[in-house]
Amino acid sequence: MGVTTLLVVVIVLAIAFDYINGFHDAANSIATIVSTKVLTPFMAVLWAALFNFVAYFVFTDHKVANTIAKTVIEQFITLEVIFAGLVAAISWNLFTWYYGIPSSSSHTLIGGFAGSGMAYAVFQGINPIEAINLSATLKIVSFIIFAPLMGMIISIIITLIIINICKKARPAVAERWFKILQLVSSAGLSFAHGGNDAQKVMGIIATALIAQGVIGTFEQMPEWVPLACYAAIAAGTMSGGWKIVKTMGTKITKVTPLEGVSAETAGAITLGITEHFGIPVSTTHTITGSIIGVGVVKRVSAVRWGVTISLLWAWILTIPVSALLGGLTLAVIHYIL
Repeated sequence: MGVTTLLVVVIVLAIAFDYINGFHDAANSIATIVSTKVLTPFMAVLWAALFNFVAYFVFTDHKVANTIAKTVIEQFITLEVIFAGLVAAISWNLFTWYYGIPSSSSHTLIGGFAGSGMAYAVFQGINPIEAINLSATLKIVSFIIFAPLMGMIISIIITLIIINICKKARPAVAERWFKILQLVSSAGLSFAHGGNDAQKVMGIIATALIAQGVIGTFEQMPEWVPLACYAAIAAGTMSGGWKIVKTMGTKITKVTPLEGVSAETAGAITLGITEHFGIPVSTTHTITGSIIGVGVVKRVSAVRWGVTISLLWAWILTIPVSALLGGLTLAVIHYIL
């Protein structure tokens, strides 16, 4: 396969991953709004997709994309490394989607890219750890804990504030208002999801263009890259991810419109904060923590902790499994080519 052809294949695969990310993570934005019956599933994915794409016009600093691009040290990045990382990420994403596991598309991509980069270092006779930008990687890994924790704490605070403000309101009137507010909060979460997650693929495509010498620096990334990435994630969201919607919307805890507003607002705030600091976090982890938070406010037993622990295992395994798949894919490429 020629170098130019491989570059095109890598770009197509990256955009395909972004599309898969959209339907895999659609549940993050629409699970609570569907479970509370504020919108039908079809209208919910259209609503989420719209705000996924609107983020293109606002998130123009591309800090998250820049962090992703620096995960692997530049001298260990080749088109083959990026290709292997994308194959690994797509494989794990499809596997977890098929079984309805809300794993992190972000960490899948990071793990696959890092694993293939480390494998490349091994084939060059170099310590694989030297291929990884440890400061960037450790920051990303630490937010496997911090992102859901932030989401949970913020959702608890928002829920308690709302309960105290509305304690004298008639339940029927309050519920009607919270159903309207949930349209706003889910739009905010979809907006933040698009702004955070589309950038991750932008970072990968920019890295491929730099590796091939098409551009010299990340700042020279052509405008079609963010446009294609935001369009792909919005199109993927419109395809939905119904198995994961069921897990997120009903299996963790039963969610009311009030709690939906709290969880979605907390998720959007957390994603906004992390995007501001250029930290690629998992939207899945964030909204899961937020949903747990609103459940805990009712009572600790309202959260189905057995389901939550299963999700935690999926989160822990995502980066190492994706890294292993990335390394194995690069090994196959290395020995075949």
